[in-house]
Amino acid sequence: MELATKFHSSSFSIFSAPIYKGKTVAASPSSSSSSSSLQLSKQWLGAGLSSRTATAAKATPSLRFLSRQQRKSIISPVKCSVSQTTPAETSAEKKSQLMRRSDIRNIAIVAHVDHGKTTLVDSMLKQAKVFRDNQIMQERIMDSNDLERERGITILSKNTSITYKDTKINIIDTPGHSDFGGEVERILNMVEGVLLVVDSVEGPMPQTRFVLKKALEFGHAVVVVVNKIDRPSARPEFVINSTFELFIELNASDEQCDFQSIYASGIQGKAGLSPDDLAEDLGPLFESVIRCIPGPRIEKDGALQMLATNIEYDEHKGRIAIGRVHAGSLRRGMDVRVCTSEDTCRFARISELFVYEKFFRVPVESVEAGDICAVCGIDDIQIGETIADKAAGKPLPSIKVEEPTVKMAFSINTSPFVGREGKYVTSRNLRDRLFRELERNLAMKVEEGESSDTFIVSGRGTLHITILIENMRREGYEFMVGPPKVINKRVDEKLFEPFEIATVEVPEEHMGAVVELLGKRRGQMFDMQGVGSEGTTFLKYKIPTRGLLGVRNAILTASRGTAVLNTIFDGYGPWAGDISTRDQGSLVAFEEGTSTSYAMASSQDRGQLFIGPGVDVYKGQIVGIHQRSGDLSLNVCKKKAATNVRSNKEQTVVLDTPLDYSLDDCIEYIQEDELVEVTPASIRMCKNPKFTKKGSR
Repeated sequence: MELATKFHSSSFSIFSAPIYKGKTVAASPSSSSSSSSLQLSKQWLGAGLSSRTATAAKATPSLRFLSRQQRKSIISPVKCSVSQTTPAETSAEKKSQLMRRSDIRNIAIVAHVDHGKTTLVDSMLKQAKVFRDNQIMQERIMDSNDLERERGITILSKNTSITYKDTKINIIDTPGHSDFGGEVERILNMVEGVLLVVDSVEGPMPQTRFVLKKALEFGHAVVVVVNKIDRPSARPEFVINSTFELFIELNASDEQCDFQSIYASGIQGKAGLSPDDLAEDLGPLFESVIRCIPGPRIEKDGALQMLATNIEYDEHKGRIAIGRVHAGSLRRGMDVRVCTSEDTCRFARISELFVYEKFFRVPVESVEAGDICAVCGIDDIQIGETIADKAAGKPLPSIKVEEPTVKMAFSINTSPFVGREGKYVTSRNLRDRLFRELERNLAMKVEEGESSDTFIVSGRGTLHITILIENMRREGYEFMVGPPKVINKRVDEKLFEPFEIATVEVPEEHMGAVVELLGKRRGQMFDMQGVGSEGTTFLKYKIPTRGLLGVRNAILTASRGTAVLNTIFDGYGPWAGDISTRDQGSLVAFEEGTSTSYAMASSQDRGQLFIGPGVDVYKGQIVGIHQRSGDLSLNVCKKKAATNVRSNKEQTVVLDTPLDYSLDDCIEYIQEDELVEVTPASIRMCKNPKFTKKGSR
């Protein structure tokens, strides 16, 4: 198996061989250092390493330059250095009376989007006998939200647990999309280790870097799972080496760099220590979790401390706080103190207590330190607050997440069709719903707008806010949203804007069009590489967040739907200059009524339409895309004049299929003087009446 090799002596460390299902696996061989190995190490690790790591690397030849036979002989050690207790750690634990629980493991599964986290969790649950043999379960069990199933992504983190060899493993499935990074950041407070899932072809991607950076900052143990090893163009050697280089770039410690690697196929439910020798189940993965991820460090006899890391809501039980008990024990009916800081505390009582067993919440009488539980009875509990002992409890450090980068304006619906389809239409309804979202969404901010019926919502990205909009319209809300804008900063009177790292996977024949498109949006390419036999190319760009607004559809059009775009926030940089995000204007209806085939036949010559015949429209509604720059007002409700002059033959009207724009597409399309009208039944675009008509004809 492939492994980031241990750097603690002038030769490979010799470990006893692991045994799995009666098979003894070859241990790492002994090897002496030489001048050639030093040169190989320098080539492998690159020139940008810290002196500490570069010095340690002198004794170790790179795995990348070994022969295939030599690679097979190098197997991961039985002992993972991150889980071992050093003498310094032992003395520190004695001093603070801390101890580790050996019967529990708390892990989070983190990865880039579409690298197979949720599918892997499915297989882990099935093999741990969470369900009956005859029980029919749908795919992606953990994605229980309707939006998650429709979009095929994980939006909210979720808890479950399995039992393996008398050890309880609490598993938290986290989102992979960068816009939901706030979920990942706070979940890492509850665990001691992570399973870093990496695709066997793509390797580390932007979100892989983000989640790994956060895990290393917490000091967590990391087990790398090379997933989808059954793909035809899998390249596990490259993936392991790239992952190790990523550890080095993120200044991981020597112990963290000595990570355990597992090769798996989540959909087949198989894993192994070598890509060529997978077991029939996920046994090697479970063994690695038990061995390499330490149990929770607790203060068993100390005063109660539990940090509320997540919030759920139940119609019967009210607000449910989820978190890990750090010290002491929690009992049902117990009087506790709820603290935000030392000075702001209030008292409450625990009405019900649950732990996660298999796929369900199970009521219990008490929970010992180290376990993850759900607490009912505190109606005003907030994320980041500490449930502490009533007499001697002290608050834990609150949760901090990174600042939002994109903002959008929410306002009440002012169109002529207001109130037709929505249940909640007033500014008070809108205000209450937005501020209620802040209780569970730490990465989002809501501020008062210019008027009493306008609110500015800030989030991690456009998708982060779009998910909120979609949830609100399904709950019966009716409102309008403006175009997304980036949140700039001023430092020493200089304007700075957010930049992102964009990774595009595109077939070679469409690469030119994509490069030209991103170049127009101030993107700077810093890496390009081909991938295997699939004929695709990876392009990496540093690009202003402004340049990414509306770029997803443009890239799909330029590549005929074959390109895959992934982005992640990188940091703030100097203002990049003006960016033109749309060259075409809009077709705007100037009369209220119902669209007709007669009017559509002449209107479609002006551009592409969003609507068909028989659709109610109002004055100012955007009904299509103009084929030229600037807006064009037209009448899509015009009816054919009824005269008594008979023609020999009625003219046959052939209409083009209208464009079907989703909520995400509409938000990407609109510009400064346009709005999206969101109702439970419809999504329309219109001109903002507050702006003068610019460039209209």
